[in-house]
Amino acid sequence: MPAEFSFELRVCAALEADWPLDDRDTEFFVARQLGTQRRRWDTLILEVDPEGFAARARFGGTRLDPNLLFVCRHAPADWQYYRDALPEGEVPWRYVRETIHRGAARGVLEKRKRGGRIELRRKHAYPDWVERIVAVENKPDLDASAARALSDQLERDVALGLADEVWVATESGDRALYEEMPVEAGILVFEDGDLDVRWHPRALDPARPGTRILDRGSDACEFEYVPAERKAKLRSWLAERAYERGWRSYVDTMRPDCRHFDLRRAGDGYVPYCRAKGREQTAGECAGSCPEFSPEPPQWRQRGWPIEGGPGQTVKRVLDDRRERERRG
Repeated sequence: MPAEFSFELRVCAALEADWPLDDRDTEFFVARQLGTQRRRWDTLILEVDPEGFAARARFGGTRLDPNLLFVCRHAPADWQYYRDALPEGEVPWRYVRETIHRGAARGVLEKRKRGGRIELRRKHAYPDWVERIVAVENKPDLDASAARALSDQLERDVALGLADEVWVATESGDRALYEEMPVEAGILVFEDGDLDVRWHPRALDPARPGTRILDRGSDACEFEYVPAERKAKLRSWLAERAYERGWRSYVDTMRPDCRHFDLRRAGDGYVPYCRAKGREQTAGECAGSCPEFSPEPPQWRQRGWPIEGGPGQTVKRVLDDRRERERRG
């Protein structure tokens, strides 16, 4: 049984190859290890509007942070004083001015100073490009204890309704464990590279207010309501981060410049492999503090084609190219 990290990468690759798991025809991309301040999901699938997705590419591959997203959404088509153009109250004006300068430097909007006042106009209208967000929790070794803990978290996800669907992906075929899961959550069994749907999820409604469960005490449950407008903002921020990262960004926090680093084929994708340890590795293990870490010899980086920049740079370049292809649909 692979470690949870390797299992997660295999599931991401399989979802990228096989989604949707029904007869719908939709464009989508997969991201991993993303969430809000209160919740992080293992895997996210973002189904997108094709035209809106193509229009989002005009803003570049780097995410728009919440302030920059606010300015880009409301930037006018023609030159206008920024305080007249943008809604008041959502972002303090002192942050808005700094954001306009950053946006102009990135090339996602235009600014000018006229009569001592900052004016702006958009270069492109920011599109409504996300249609659905699907959240997947990966638990390869789903035993009774893990099932109970996961059930509590999934019930919170269902109550909040930030995603359109929630799923569990596991290697366990024990039907008794499935009874711990809320009926709204779908169940996927991932074995030998194949995804098998054991329980279909119920559709949630992100457009309605949600309930955030704060504390489930023995006597009472503490909760708060989350307005639909707040959920819409959270989904937009989540989508921007997913657009930037995808699911292959694990290499950004690992050390592919180590002479022992390798990628091994696993189903529909690749997983990091350490030749020194003789096994697959996690992102936490593959670091400069690893006792087996050994930088690539300098001569590896001086041979030109086909290892331009060394094998580590080649790994990064290949994964970045694939991530960019998925962004382009």
